[in-house]
Amino acid sequence: MSLPTKESILSANKRISPFIHHTPALQCSSLNEITGAKIFFKCENFQKSGSFKARGASNASLKLDAKQKVNGLATHSSGNHAQALALVAKALQISAFIVMPRTVPEIKKKGVAGYGGNIFECDPTLTARESTLREVIKETGATEIHPFNNYDVIEGQATCALELINEVPNLDFVLSPVGGGGLLSGSALAMKFFSPSTEVIACEPAGSDDAYRSLKSGKIELAQSDTIADGLLTNLGDKAFDIIRKEIKEIITVTDTEIIQAMRLIWERLKIIVEPSGAVTLAALIKKPKKFLGKRVGLILSGGNADLSIVGKFFGNSK
Repeated sequence: MSLPTKESILSANKRISPFIHHTPALQCSSLNEITGAKIFFKCENFQKSGSFKARGASNASLKLDAKQKVNGLATHSSGNHAQALALVAKALQISAFIVMPRTVPEIKKKGVAGYGGNIFECDPTLTARESTLREVIKETGATEIHPFNNYDVIEGQATCALELINEVPNLDFVLSPVGGGGLLSGSALAMKFFSPSTEVIACEPAGSDDAYRSLKSGKIELAQSDTIADGLLTNLGDKAFDIIRKEIKEIITVTDTEIIQAMRLIWERLKIIVEPSGAVTLAALIKKPKKFLGKRVGLILSGGNADLSIVGKFFGNSK
C-alpha cells in the first residue's frame, strides 16, 4: 500500500463502482435560507450498508489477492465499517469476522449479522478492540482491513469527494466529519488533486475532539468518548493524520446539542434520516454562519444508521 495519488483515486472509483451506489447531492431551499449558504448534501446515508464506509472497505478488499482473501476478512469497528466489510465479504463469497464494542447501537449489530458477518463483542475501548481482533485473526487466519488506518481504505473514501466535485463543481468548501480520519484525509486528497481551490474543513464532536487537539499539538492525542456521535468515537490513525496535518487548516467542533439540532433539521427539511455522526457537518456550518455566508458548500452526510428505537434520546427535549 502507498499514499493515494490522483491516478489511484481514479482507478479506485472505477474498481468499486459495481459494488457501491453513486449517491446524490441534494439541495434544500429552506436550509439555504436558514444558513445563508448554498448547500449540497452528499448523501452517503443512501450508500450501500448505510454509510461511506462501503467505499473504503470495497476498495481495500478488492485489491487483495486470492491468497489474502481465502480465509476471509477481519476488522474492529463501532458499526459502519463493520457493516460495510460484512457486505463486501458477502459479495465476494468469503467470511467476515467483526469485533464490535458491546455498547454500539443494536441497529449496527443487526446490520452486520444481516450481511452474514461473524460478530465478536468486546469492551468499548481501543485496547479491547485491538486485542480481541488479534485473537480472532490468530484463530481464523483472516486478513485485516483496518477501518481507517489503511491507504487503500483512504483511497476508497476519497471517491466520495471525487463524485461530489464531479457533480457539483466550483465548491468553496467541503465539510467532512472526522473520527479515525479516513474520510477526511481521502476528501482532502480528492480536493487537492481535482479541485484545489476548494477548502476541506473537518467537523468533530466537542466531546471527542482528539482530531482538533491533534492538529493543534502536531501529534496524535487520545480520543475521549463523551458524545452522541458514536461513529466518531475513535483515535486518528497515523496514516490519515499525516495527510490531515498537511492538508487541513481548520477543524470545527460542535456540541451534542448542536448535533441534535442539525440532525432534526435534516430529518424535517430534507426528509431523510442521518445518524448523529452524519449531522456534524451541518452543525458546524450553522455554528459559523459568517464563514459560509453566500458560499457554495458541500456537506458530507456520512451515514444513516440511526437507531430509531432511541429517537426520544435525540429529539425528546429539543425544540
